[in-house]
Amino acid sequence: MLFRKALRRELATLAGVVFSTLFTIMVTTTLIRILGRASSGKVDTDSVLPLIAFASIDILPVLLVLTLYVSTLMAFTRAYRDSEMVIWASSGRSLYNWIGPVLGFAAPFVVLIAAIAFVAAPWANRQSSEHKQRFEQREDVSRVAQGQFRESGSANRIFFIETLDNTQTEVRNVFVTQTKGDQRLVVVSRAGQIETEANGDRFLILEAGRRYDGNLATSELRVMEFARYGLRLDPRPAARGDTSSKIKPTAELISDPTPRNRGELLWRVSMPISAVLLALLAIPLSSVNPRVGRSINLVMALLIYVTYNNLTSIAQAWVAQERVGFGVAVWMVHALLALVVAIFFVARVTPPRVRLRRRAR
Repeated sequence: MLFRKALRRELATLAGVVFSTLFTIMVTTTLIRILGRASSGKVDTDSVLPLIAFASIDILPVLLVLTLYVSTLMAFTRAYRDSEMVIWASSGRSLYNWIGPVLGFAAPFVVLIAAIAFVAAPWANRQSSEHKQRFEQREDVSRVAQGQFRESGSANRIFFIETLDNTQTEVRNVFVTQTKGDQRLVVVSRAGQIETEANGDRFLILEAGRRYDGNLATSELRVMEFARYGLRLDPRPAARGDTSSKIKPTAELISDPTPRNRGELLWRVSMPISAVLLALLAIPLSSVNPRVGRSINLVMALLIYVTYNNLTSIAQAWVAQERVGFGVAVWMVHALLALVVAIFFVARVTPPRVRLRRRAR
């Protein structure tokens, strides 16, 4: 009982540190990526924080699996390094006796990983997809942020607006450039407003400005001044539903077993299974040989995880491409890792054979 309490306390402390570190790195990289997309006009600036939150939920299963794996590996590696495993072995504790405590500590992780992978992550991906679709369906002027160059929905027109009112209908100090083949059109204006015609077409009416017409082939340039000038805004694109399997609920993946849906279901099922197998693998893998050094175990642990994760992705792709059946792929990679775990346990528990050389008489 004392051994189990000490192990759980150490595992809980290490898991908190490891998860905080991994989560901070993930949030930082996600923030940089989304801010880059927002600065280029591909993401609404008001949706940056929600998109970061949804991306964090989506990546949580992988982070929790890594947290369980690394914390278990670090705890047992320290025990070997400080010769605590020698004391435990002298007390009659075999390496197999640590399977129960480790699985007991891993059980809440497995339940949480399964809940996020099967329920929370698809919901987060669906919400993220809806945010992106709403931004793509906004009109040209609605996409514009004050003091930034933004591309129109048709990708042939660029807007720059210094100020935009709260109602999104009146603008100040407008710059618009449009390209059609060799023709380049530039319009500048002090003010403007959005007007809607009876047929539903919307125009940006600019006032007191200039229009520059240029030909890139002939280098001709014409300048015109206007009191009022209308630019037809690109209509809202038709809403296109995201058909990705990542946003579909698990029940829909089961009821509609298309190849892509089966591939996504395989990935979700693999998350809790991988948490159990990697936690067990960390027990024998943490054995330290003082003559070799403790870094070799960390390198081996990293290589095994990367290989295992890549094989799971390959199995998912094969199922989506109908190259392998779901029933075979769902256990194929995990059975291979389970075999590796069994081999490591047997190698660590079985004492080495001592060969006695016969002395020549």
